Amino acid sequence: MNHHAHAGRWSRQGAEAAPRRTVLHVGCGPVTSGRLHAWFTSERWNELRVDVDPAVRPDMVASITDLAVIGDAEIDAVWASHVLEHLPDHDVPVALREMTRILRPDGFALVTSPDIVTAARAIVAGHLEDPMYVSPAGPVAALDVLYGFRPALKRGRGYMAHRTAFTEGRLGRLMIEAGFAEVRVATHGSDLWALALMPDAVDA
Repeated sequence: MNHHAHAGRWSRQGAEAAPRRTVLHVGCGPVTSGRLHAWFTSERWNELRVDVDPAVRPDMVASITDLAVIGDAEIDAVWASHVLEHLPDHDVPVALREMTRILRPDGFALVTSPDIVTAARAIVAGHLEDPMYVSPAGPVAALDVLYGFRPALKRGRGYMAHRTAFTEGRLGRLMIEAGFAEVRVATHGSDLWALALMPDAVDA
């Protein structure tokens, strides 16, 4: 069965008249500009912040692998930026199933994570420690992609270590196995981007 996105599902037209929707921002970090994807910054969206670190003052202190504080089918969208790679590999399916549990039938998840293939190419080319790109937190090298952002780890933030990795194919497969009806994955720069749709967000 082929699934295709509704033609008007992702349009901003008429957003002002539509009821506000809730995006769960998992692994939100501190409140700073740019952490919430631009798609969710319109007045249509209400951000609900979740993080394991109480110091960043999230709305909820919780792990993405255990979102019991949120009921089934209560969330319209999930935004997860550079979160999944911090989980032990066996916990990734658990986290993805939690996403499908809390999302409404017409909801979706937008996920980004480092592309291990891009990092591998840099390593093979002899650039293990050379910056691949510059993030808001500073230069990021292939070594950081493999094991976690070294400046953060040096500051004692052990939960920032990387414990698994993804390719386009692997991320898409894991999300389908977790219950998403359709997943579109692409590589942009050094990151993977996945748009994962729940069953009612697509045409049969």
